[in-house]
Amino acid sequence: MTHKPIQLSNLSLSFPHKTCFDDFTADIHYSDRIAIIGRNGSGKSTLLKMLQGLKLQTYGNINIPTAVTMGYVPQIIEEYSSLSGAERFQEALTKALCNNPNCLILDEPTNHLDSSNRQALLRMLDNYPGTLIIVTHDVDLLERITDQFWHIDNSKIHIFKGHYSDYVSENKIKRGSIEHELYALNRQKKESHKALMQEQHRAAKSRQKGKKSIRQNKWPTIVSDAKAHRAEKTTGRKKEKINEKKCVLQEKLSELRLPKIITPKFSLNATDLGCNSVVSITEGSVGYSKDKILIDEINIQLIQGEHLAITGNNGSGKTTLIKAIMNHSIIIKSGTWLTPKINDIGYLDQHYSTLDNDKSVFQTLVDCTPDWSGNQIRQHLSDFLFFTNETVFAKVATLSGGEKARLSLALIAAQTPRLLLLDEITNNLDIETREHVIQVLRAYPGSLIVISHDEHFLRDINISNRHELSKKNSS
Repeated sequence: MTHKPIQLSNLSLSFPHKTCFDDFTADIHYSDRIAIIGRNGSGKSTLLKMLQGLKLQTYGNINIPTAVTMGYVPQIIEEYSSLSGAERFQEALTKALCNNPNCLILDEPTNHLDSSNRQALLRMLDNYPGTLIIVTHDVDLLERITDQFWHIDNSKIHIFKGHYSDYVSENKIKRGSIEHELYALNRQKKESHKALMQEQHRAAKSRQKGKKSIRQNKWPTIVSDAKAHRAEKTTGRKKEKINEKKCVLQEKLSELRLPKIITPKFSLNATDLGCNSVVSITEGSVGYSKDKILIDEINIQLIQGEHLAITGNNGSGKTTLIKAIMNHSIIIKSGTWLTPKINDIGYLDQHYSTLDNDKSVFQTLVDCTPDWSGNQIRQHLSDFLFFTNETVFAKVATLSGGEKARLSLALIAAQTPRLLLLDEITNNLDIETREHVIQVLRAYPGSLIVISHDEHFLRDINISNRHELSKKNSS
């Protein structure tokens, strides 16, 4: 059943410490397929709740026609249930679809889904005839399912209609154009400064000649004074123009909000790490008791610098295998295992469980690098976009998911392990933080084992091979 447009008028969302968006007006037509994107904390999930009347907006109106029947699936948080994330999502989706909604609202639906469940969801959404509103950072979903983007950024919601690849391409063109303009302004500023210095030099020479003429009681004194006066006026005009251009440049930088780039410096490089085998498992098996083998017939050879993806359906034992490589005492192993010492292994998961919530960002790095000076620590943190005192001395517990990801990567760069293990770290990351993770992992010199269902992410970090686990070996 179709519906008349859902109308949003002058919509605003503010909190005491920030404005998420202001004065937003839009219509949502039947069969629109809208993706809401933006940084973590920008108000995406709250906007979904506002559309359902679950949270009152600070200002503005939302008119929902009576013919609109909504189905809503919130974010699935795995650690709060005995069920897996995929099982909880399936339950919530089934409940949302039972009333045949003509407007389906999903909040990060592909988090915690394995590859087969992801593909099943994408097929369902492909064939869904009604209105679709999704908060997601999943590139596959963005490219395949949606054709309209609401980007929450800089206290505004910007609408783009088209495919995701067009959206990315347009942003690259816009960025290139503005960067070219900024370069031209910088060059013009340097040229203006050079001309200004020349004027000041000529003015100084004119004044010097004027003083000499006075001493010699010669007529050119008046001429020299006039030249000096004109030079000072020219200098003032050029200074004013330079200041105006600097203001324009600063305003453009403020409005542009270009994604920052992380260029990490690692404590080890590829030559330090050698070229030996890092992980070697032959005819291995893992489980939680001798009578309960979860995975068998494990054969993995990982050489220095190689990137490996561990794939498989939920429940196939991917995280258990990672724990076995770290030699967790609760895991029972058999076969031949050659793995690095625990101090040579770095581990990062989607919950950032290796971070201490009671410590500050600064203290976290101090504990990792006790020999570093305060200036070294501040410089390293700034490389990972912790610039201000407010963020540097913030407690880990108060950090956003993106900030926790960057802090975890900063620790890995400060004490670079031979082997880095990543367990679904792109879950819940916004697009910008996801790009930061990719930037660091591309530069990481060691070996990498990754659990991920994000195909774009795996390609972007140059995964060279895969080891797929099968549920048929689990019990």
